[in-house]
Amino acid sequence: MNSTQEQFQPSPLDVLIIGAGLSGIGAAHALTDQCPDKRYLILERRRAIGGTWDLFRYPGIRSDSDMYTLSYSYKPWTGRKAIADGPDIKRYIEELAEESGAIHNIRFQRRVVSASWSSEDALWTVTAMAADEAGQEHEEQYQARFLSSCSGYYSYDEGHRPTFPEEEAFGGQIIHPQFWPEDLDYTGKRVVVIGSGATAVTLVPAMTEKAAHVTMLQRSPSYVVSRPQTDGIARSLQTVLPLPLAHRTTRWKNVLLGSFFYGVARKKPEMFRQRLIHMVQTQVGSDVDMKHFSPSYKPWDQRLCAVPDGDLFHDVRARRASMVTNTIERFTHKGILLSSGEELEADIIVTATGLKLNALGDVTLTVDGEPIAFGDCMSYKGMMLSDIPNMIVTFGYTNASWTLKAELTSDYTCRLLRYMDRKGHRVAVPRRDPTVGDRPFLDFTSGYVMRAADILPRQGDRAPWQVHQNYLKDKLTIQYSRIDDGVLQFK
Repeated sequence: MNSTQEQFQPSPLDVLIIGAGLSGIGAAHALTDQCPDKRYLILERRRAIGGTWDLFRYPGIRSDSDMYTLSYSYKPWTGRKAIADGPDIKRYIEELAEESGAIHNIRFQRRVVSASWSSEDALWTVTAMAADEAGQEHEEQYQARFLSSCSGYYSYDEGHRPTFPEEEAFGGQIIHPQFWPEDLDYTGKRVVVIGSGATAVTLVPAMTEKAAHVTMLQRSPSYVVSRPQTDGIARSLQTVLPLPLAHRTTRWKNVLLGSFFYGVARKKPEMFRQRLIHMVQTQVGSDVDMKHFSPSYKPWDQRLCAVPDGDLFHDVRARRASMVTNTIERFTHKGILLSSGEELEADIIVTATGLKLNALGDVTLTVDGEPIAFGDCMSYKGMMLSDIPNMIVTFGYTNASWTLKAELTSDYTCRLLRYMDRKGHRVAVPRRDPTVGDRPFLDFTSGYVMRAADILPRQGDRAPWQVHQNYLKDKLTIQYSRIDDGVLQFK
């Protein structure tokens, strides 16, 4: 950390980063390493570093991506688990913040509510509500030449929580995983987890350790695949190669394997589907009805759910957990009445029903006094938005680790800033071409994506307006293509 960054002075800043999670701390590290003359600040609405990995506290919280790609290329993952627990990921982010010096440039309990761009001043004015120890809020304003949104894509204040008929009749507890009670004791309790996604397949095996029984109730199944808890190749490489080289080698190995299997899944979906179902069958045994693991959609139309060392399958086979695929008729005093007429008795019901997406952390945006609707914008290279100056938005992959795209985005930010300095430019804005046709931002059928289709930006039908879900394509497009491509306009 250079002395300019250590001794923070009032605005205008060079870069204002929103969010101190994995993306925000990575963006700060890139600025320190590649643009040491730039003054930046991070505004974080919570009391701690970590973002997602500080918010979620439910049992078993973990990544569904391997840590060799979820970690950054320049900071090797040294943990034993390839599919890491939430607290381990949070510690990794904290270490990165300390090592990069970003920890000194974070202002905690700052909830950003609006950002206004002035073309006359070539500055963003950002309004945040700062909370004191008593929880009282007061308004603060910051000015910056560049805005970097690293706030993720879902609401911290509410999850997706459908209302079920006659919930009030239930005599036990109803819990949403996003707001897990710290003092919840489920020892010896009967638990029903409603959901079929990553949260549900994580919660079920974690809760079987104490619960009397856990039932996973799903309206429709998801593809679930077992992944090794420990990457044997990675551990072996670490014994014979310098740690940075071992990490980069493992990272590329996992990137290439992931890209290969994703490509096979999209080109030969039925073959891939049968292979996935067969792999599950060998682990749960012949007594389990495979309808619970046989989705109606093609592989990777939605994200695959990873379970380390097949923990969910082992619990189902051992009858510590059970799978039920049905719809809910209504809640009862004892539990849940299904459309089939069966009643699932429960002491605790967990509604693992998904996330609620939002746009840029619900920040209200204006450009020269005109309000901006994100759903009307088009994404430029998956990192900037049409006709919005000097703003970078970090949005990771749906079919790979979030950090792969986050690192490319932070490196691009630094390339862009250095280019603007060399040319004497103050403003960079991608201008939308009206001849470019638009498409949904994400080619994904997951419920949380479909529910947010109207608030997400669009992507175009040709470069550079396309959003690639492909790290190799993005690496070429983002890292090596010309900054001045004729679409990005400078002043």
